[in-house]
Amino acid sequence: MSDTPTYDLIVIGSGPAGQKAAVQGAKCGQRVAVIEQSASVGGACVHHGTIPSKTLRETAAALSSFRQRTGNQLSFEIPANVKVASLMARLGQVVQAHEGYIGAQLSRNGIEKIHGRARFVSPHEIEVATVTGTRERVRGAHIVVAVGSQPRTPPNVPVDHENILDSDSILSLIYLPRSLTVLGAGVIASEYASIFAALGVAVTMIDKSPVPLGFLDSELTRRFQQQFEAMGGRFVGNASVKTVATDGIVVHTELEDGTVVTSDKALCALGRVAMLDRLNIAAAGLSPNSRGLLQVDEHCRTDVPHIYAVGDVVGPPALAASAMEQGRRAVCHALQLAPGAPAEMIPMGIYTIPEMSSVGLSEAQAIERHGGAWVGRASFAEIARGHIMNNPEGFLKMVAHPDGETLLGIQIIGEGATEMIHLGQMALLAGCAVETFVENIFNFPTLAEAYRVAALDIAGQLAQRARAAPAVSDAAPVPA
Repeated sequence: MSDTPTYDLIVIGSGPAGQKAAVQGAKCGQRVAVIEQSASVGGACVHHGTIPSKTLRETAAALSSFRQRTGNQLSFEIPANVKVASLMARLGQVVQAHEGYIGAQLSRNGIEKIHGRARFVSPHEIEVATVTGTRERVRGAHIVVAVGSQPRTPPNVPVDHENILDSDSILSLIYLPRSLTVLGAGVIASEYASIFAALGVAVTMIDKSPVPLGFLDSELTRRFQQQFEAMGGRFVGNASVKTVATDGIVVHTELEDGTVVTSDKALCALGRVAMLDRLNIAAAGLSPNSRGLLQVDEHCRTDVPHIYAVGDVVGPPALAASAMEQGRRAVCHALQLAPGAPAEMIPMGIYTIPEMSSVGLSEAQAIERHGGAWVGRASFAEIARGHIMNNPEGFLKMVAHPDGETLLGIQIIGEGATEMIHLGQMALLAGCAVETFVENIFNFPTLAEAYRVAALDIAGQLAQRARAAPAVSDAAPVPA
């Protein structure tokens, strides 16, 4: 036992959640080790998920934007049989740069990296199977599980990573297909469906839900679907997949109602599952819940007090930004340090084309929580910058408390949404009133002016109510 290296903190996984957990521990003077089974750090985020997909998206968005901003006066076609790799030629540089940043951060904080596959042998002890075939053991006073997730593959979808792909293998395509069937309508499915549609691929998205991204504000969902279809995409909702098969040339997707959709390739994007199968969590006194996740409390602590779990292994929201914050807060709690005010206003960014973002409460949530809501709307068609960019379909929605003053939430769809949302985020955190956006001036022409237009919309509604006040009862309204 004395020969077993002992650490104050062991983090299993080096994705966004594990990285921030390890750095937080090191900043507090702890001896920290990160166990990572891949040769390089960063996890799926860097190698299969966020970084690669957003690099391809950047190309697709640039091509789409070029068509829009030139009013389709300059025509061009993507060559037939174009290689997908050529559309993301900078990917190697982007991944290498991000890996380098993460690796340097771990090194300068004195964090030890252990390369190998981890499995619990006791609540405090972990065995690591190294790439050289040896097995080593390490002990940790506190342990953070941040192993991430992998694509979920239903038995009726035989993913072969060549014709029928999952979200980890879709970018291994050699050539851009002429047609693509996307199974699912969540974040990953919608992002890839819109990216490939923007690249000129005939995309059919199929899901049992009536609309894509059904958890979002319905106005954003409707606008996304309209723009997806305007790019040539097709959404088939309320549909269940019976079988998926390929003859090596064409993929046949049969629905329960007998409809058959054919395409060159298919993407299965029906969710992800926590990568707990090889971790032997039973030896640590843990077991997955009914959804295959690790159950944690508000501090990300599992049923075993010194073991924490963060990121995809604990389920939604499964965003890189929220995972980072979970990692940081978990270690602060383990070390009995004040983590600071809860991060109640973490924005959600969805990198579809067009992109979408939200922070705070949606209209439906505000009505449920406060009994009503005032809603201000601003179309990019009302903004000079929107016309300059030829992007009139963009939209900002501002949600306010029934008092008409307190800002509750922001939802945006359109180019720049994931950047613009931070202005609303800061306003929410600062407790700014809706009228703050009316009383202050924005650069002209900018998309940020949409905040002022939406705030003026609410102000106009309040003024109209004030004028009509003598003719109505004193009962509080529930504005639509």
